[in-house]
Amino acid sequence: MSQEPPRPAPLQPITPPAFDASKLTRPAPQLLTYYILTALMTLPAVIIVLPTLWFRYITLRYRFDDEGVSMRVGLLFKKEILLTYRRIQDIHLTRNIVQRWLGLATVSVQTASGSAGPEMKIEGILEAEQLRDFLYQKMRGAKGEATEPSDASTSPQVGTATELLTQIRDNLVQLNVQQDKRQEHEA
Repeated sequence: MSQEPPRPAPLQPITPPAFDASKLTRPAPQLLTYYILTALMTLPAVIIVLPTLWFRYITLRYRFDDEGVSMRVGLLFKKEILLTYRRIQDIHLTRNIVQRWLGLATVSVQTASGSAGPEMKIEGILEAEQLRDFLYQKMRGAKGEATEPSDASTSPQVGTATELLTQIRDNLVQLNVQQDKRQEHEA
């Protein structure tokens, strides 16, 4: 009688940690590499472009909270952009060939401000898809839209709203009937 060797425990799937946008406060270090490569491509203007991009990199800050997203940048000419999730209209994710090589992306956030370009460009992000999904979820939640598809018959809010609208309709019908009776009596 030979004993069978013990079977290894089944492998458990590894779930990635949940994305936490509040931890994104600075761009990834690869953004500085991208800025250096971009400055070198300008050839004679590198002595002007490189310091400008370097100051942009060291001063660039992001903040994501329950109300919205903010971006601060600048040393001499400071710029701060505050966007509430409710104002966001569209979100674009772009990567050029150098950004793809470095694993970076730019998330452009557009509002209904009427400007041709995006209101805010979030540069130097490694988790761009997760950030885009996070912003879409917050944007839909801020506008009162459902963040996940749900069955209308099982949703308590939809049932309550439907009942309320039905009750309002019935009350309006009763008011119309009463008004018609008054007009008949007066005639």
